[in-house]
Amino acid sequence: MPVGGDAALALLNKEGWCVVHDALPRETIEALSADLAPIYDATPFCEGDFYGGRTKRFGSLLKRSPHAAALALQPLILTIAETVLSPWCDNLQLNLMQAIGLHPGAPAQFPHRDQDMWQGVKGEVEYLVNVMWPLTPFTVENGGTIIYPRSHGGEALRNAMPGHPIVAEYGPGNAFLFLGSTLHGAGANRSAEIRNAVVVSYCLGWLKPYENQWLAYPPAIARDFSSELAGLVGYRQHRPNLGNYEGICPSLLLTGNLPEHIGAVDALRPEQAEAVAAHRTGQEAGA
Repeated sequence: MPVGGDAALALLNKEGWCVVHDALPRETIEALSADLAPIYDATPFCEGDFYGGRTKRFGSLLKRSPHAAALALQPLILTIAETVLSPWCDNLQLNLMQAIGLHPGAPAQFPHRDQDMWQGVKGEVEYLVNVMWPLTPFTVENGGTIIYPRSHGGEALRNAMPGHPIVAEYGPGNAFLFLGSTLHGAGANRSAEIRNAVVVSYCLGWLKPYENQWLAYPPAIARDFSSELAGLVGYRQHRPNLGNYEGICPSLLLTGNLPEHIGAVDALRPEQAEAVAAHRTGQEAGA
């Protein structure tokens, strides 16, 4: 675990959220913000009470700015996310990268848990880790994220609304992490300023992600990514054989050496490979 990671992980597991200070240089965040500024201006407001009629949102950030990859690949945060999610998956994937602009007059968002986008068992499994990266300072006045401490895990099964929410006030360069089972929502923007941020979300590698990564980053785009980043957006298999292309790892699509005809190759977990091998041995012995 990188320096500071153990303390952040312990706080995340205990409280359902934590802040990693000085996670990236402020200059990186400012450069990303400058790249996204004209896209913010051109993007229409959302429709619907959940997304918010005074809120702007857009994705596909890895192809909109060369600075976005630094957020997705921040080593300490990636290690924390992998540690949290690894009990339930072989590898994690990028669930989304979304820019959010909360404009003056935006009301407080409906409190929710992001894990509820999947209809799986709750209270036993963590499905995702969210990371909010502010492009502008987050304050109580401009709608900083409202978080409900210790509302995660098994507490998500309770019907009663947990009490004593807080707003974490922090600025660009810091990262605000919270679990997919933690109750939260954007606050009301009562200021005269727009509150901008990028949310990076990691989820279990076998789930259907919020953002369709292969449409956001087709091979013509993803072949310029590092192997780690390409894997995060789906160009790797999750055992057993999930997310394959013609029965092989989709990373082959990025090499430029794709043969016309491809033979499928097993990608099994160790216990599955052993069971299959034992079955074959038994058949051969019987023959």
